[in-house]
Amino acid sequence: MQTHILGSPRIGRHRELKKACEQYWSGKASLNELLETGKNICFQNWKLQQEAGIDLIPCNDFSYYDQVLDMTLTVGAIPERYKEIAARASNSELDLYFAMARGYQKDGLDITAMEMTKWFDTNYHYIVPEFQKNQQFRLFSKKIITEFISAKQAGINAKPVIIGPLTYLLLGKEKEEGFDKLDLIENLLPVYIEILKELKNHGATWIQFDEPFLGMDLTEKAKEIYQFAYAEIKKQFPDLKFILATYFEGLKDNLSLAASLPADVLHIDLVRCPEQLDEVLNIIPQTLSLSLGIVDGRNIWKNDFSKSLSFIQKAINTIGSARVFIAPSCSLLHSPFDLNLETNEKTLSPEIKQWMAFAKQKVEEIVALKKLSSGNADYKALQQYAENKKAIDTRKISVLIHNQEVKDRVNVTTADDAKRNSPFNIRKEKQQKILQLPLFPTTTIGSFPQTKEVRAWRSKLKKEELTAEQYNNLLKKETERTIRWQEEIGIDVLVHGEFERNDMVEYFGEQLAGFAFTQNGWVQSYGSRCVKPPVIYGDVHRPHPMTVYWSQYAQSLTQKWVKGMLTGPVTILQWSFVRDDQPRSLTCKQIALAIRDEVNDLEKAGIRIIQIDEPAIREGLPLRISDWQNYLKWAVEAFRISASGVEDATQIHTHMCYSEFNDIIQNIADMDADVITIECSRSQMELLNAFADFKYPNEIGPGVYDIHSPRVPSKEEMVELLKKAQAVIPAQQLWVNPDCGLKTRHWDETEKALISMVEASREAAKAFDKEGNLANK
Repeated sequence: MQTHILGSPRIGRHRELKKACEQYWSGKASLNELLETGKNICFQNWKLQQEAGIDLIPCNDFSYYDQVLDMTLTVGAIPERYKEIAARASNSELDLYFAMARGYQKDGLDITAMEMTKWFDTNYHYIVPEFQKNQQFRLFSKKIITEFISAKQAGINAKPVIIGPLTYLLLGKEKEEGFDKLDLIENLLPVYIEILKELKNHGATWIQFDEPFLGMDLTEKAKEIYQFAYAEIKKQFPDLKFILATYFEGLKDNLSLAASLPADVLHIDLVRCPEQLDEVLNIIPQTLSLSLGIVDGRNIWKNDFSKSLSFIQKAINTIGSARVFIAPSCSLLHSPFDLNLETNEKTLSPEIKQWMAFAKQKVEEIVALKKLSSGNADYKALQQYAENKKAIDTRKISVLIHNQEVKDRVNVTTADDAKRNSPFNIRKEKQQKILQLPLFPTTTIGSFPQTKEVRAWRSKLKKEELTAEQYNNLLKKETERTIRWQEEIGIDVLVHGEFERNDMVEYFGEQLAGFAFTQNGWVQSYGSRCVKPPVIYGDVHRPHPMTVYWSQYAQSLTQKWVKGMLTGPVTILQWSFVRDDQPRSLTCKQIALAIRDEVNDLEKAGIRIIQIDEPAIREGLPLRISDWQNYLKWAVEAFRISASGVEDATQIHTHMCYSEFNDIIQNIADMDADVITIECSRSQMELLNAFADFKYPNEIGPGVYDIHSPRVPSKEEMVELLKKAQAVIPAQQLWVNPDCGLKTRHWDETEKALISMVEASREAAKAFDKEGNLANK
C-alpha cells in the first residue's frame, strides 16, 4: 500500500501567504520577499508529509492566488485586455497574474478582473478561464516545472498535481458565441504534452490529474473527449504513472468511463459517496489501482478508524494490498493547518478538541491507517487506534451535543412557519407607503471597511487591554461616522457598517449555542482572503439577541432607514464545519429558528428593513442535478422560516454572490424575499438574463461595481451597467448597490466608488417618472 495527499493548505501555518501578498500589493514588500514566502510554505508542507511517512507528496498544489488561474497562466490563456500588462518590462509574471485576478488600475491602464465563482460546492473561489473561438494555447508559465525541480532538490518524492484538461475546459466560459469550449481540446492537449515532457525530463514518474468533473453530469460529447484526451496523453507517455483524482461526489454513471481511462490509479471520494466502493471494486480492471479517499478533507472531525479500516480491508480482499492507496477525500486546501495551534481552552474546550483533526493530523491519520491495515502495526499506531476509538465513542454520548428543547421546537415547526402573511404585491404596497423610497434606491450590502484600527480594537479587547465599555465607545464613534458619511453622499438605505463583527458567520456562531471556535482554524476563500469557520458540534439555539443593540443604536442616529444585517441559515451552515452525526437539513432548520427569533426582535426594535444574506444557497447545491430538489426544498424552507415571522410592512432583503441562477431561478423566487441583491458587475449584467427570462416578480439589486477588486469604477461605467439592467428588468424593480460587502476594501476606494454609485443612480432615475415609466413617453 502507498499513501498520498491530493493537496495541502497553502496559506501557511500562520497565514504567512496572506500577509506577504498584501504587503506586496501595497508596495511594502518586494517580489523576492513574496517568492521566498511561497518557497518556504512549499518546503514546510513537503517536509511535514515526508517526516510523517507519506509516500507520494504533491507539488504544484501551492498557489499565490488560485490553482485554476495558475493553469490559465501555464497554458497561456491570457485574455487580450491583459496583453499590454504582459508586454511591459516593469511587470513580472506575478504582476500579470494578480492583474487577472484583481484587476489593474495604474500606469494609465484601467482593466477589469476576470470573473470569479465557487469551486464546485465549496466556499473556495476560483478565477474563471475565458475562452475565445479558436483559442490558442502555449506554455507560458513554467511554475509547475520549477516547483517540481525545487521539490526534487529538497529530496521529496514529489508528484506534480495538474488540473486535468477536461476539467480545465469545463471550468471556463465561452466569451463569444458560435463555438463549444470542449472543441478547444485539440489546441490545449499539445501544451499538456509539452508540460509532461518537461516534467519527465526532470525526473517525474508520477502525475496527478485532478478531474472532479467525473463526479458531475456529463454529456456524451464530454465523455468521448475524456477518452480521446487521455488516450493521447498515455500514448505519448506510456512510462509515466498517472493518478486520476475525482472528488466531491461519486462517479455513479461515469464509473465505467473513469475505470476505462488509461490511468494507473483511480482516486475516489469515499467520504461524500461511501456506497460507491462496492461498485468500483466490481468493475475495476486489473491494470488499475485504487486510491481510497477515506479521510475527510473538508471537515475537522477525527476519522473513524474502525469504519475506514473496514473500507481498506474490503479493497485489499478484492484487489490486493499492492493496488490500494490511502488518501484524504480531496485536497486538504479546505482544512485548517494544525490543531496543535489551538491552545485557548476558553474558545475550544478539551472535550470538543479531542474530537477534531486539522490538516497535519489528517496526514498522521492516513499514515496510521496504512500501518493498522498492513498487519504489522507498531506501538504508536496501536496507541493512535485506542485514542481514536475513545474519542469517537465519547463524542457519541457527550451531553454537550444534545438539547431536547431545540429538538422539540424543530418537531413542532409547521408549513405556516415558512409563509409570509401576504403575497409580495400586497407587501410591496405596504412597504412603499412606510419606506417612501425613490426610484433606483441606493444601498450597500452591509459591511464597511474594517481598518487596521478597528481590528486593533478587537485584538486589544481579547487581550483585555480595552474594557468592553471602551471598545463599544470606539465602535459607536466609527458607526456614527459611517452613518453620517452615508447621509452626506445621499445613500437611501443605510447600514451600520458591522464594525463589531469579525466575520459574517463567525460573529453569529459566537452568540449561538452549539458552536465552538478556533484561534487558528483559517482556510482560504480566495486570494489572500481567509476565513475561520466556526464548528457546529451540537444542537443550535439563540440564548439572547445578537444584533439588536447595534442596529437600534445606528437607527437612533438618523431619520433614514437603517438595515438590520443577518447571515442566513444556509450560509451559516455552509460556511461552518458542520456536525456529521445528523442530517445537514436538520442542523439548518435549527439555525433557521434561531435567526427567526433575531428577525422578530429586530422588527420589535423598530428596524423596518432586514437583510438575511444567503450567498451560499447556490454553492450548497449537490453536484448531481438528480439530487437538487431535495436540497432546495429544505434550503428554501430554512430561509423562509427565518424570514416569515414579520409583518407585511417589514421589508426582507437577501444577498447572493457569484451564482449562476438560470437553473434554480424558480427556487430563488420561492424564497420570497422582497429584495434580492446579486453579484453582476464582473459578468457585465449577464446574470440578470435569468431573472428577465423568468420575469422575476420581486425587487432586485444587481451589483454595479466589483468589490473584490481594488479598482474604482467610474460613474459612467456604472450608468452603462444600469442601462443594461433596465433593458431586462423593469425600473420599478431595480435597486443600486455594490456586488458584496465592503469589509475588505480601503476607505479611499470605497468612498470614491460609492459617491459615483449614488451619482449613477440619480442619473439613471432622470429618464423615468416617479412610477418608473420613461419620462419622454
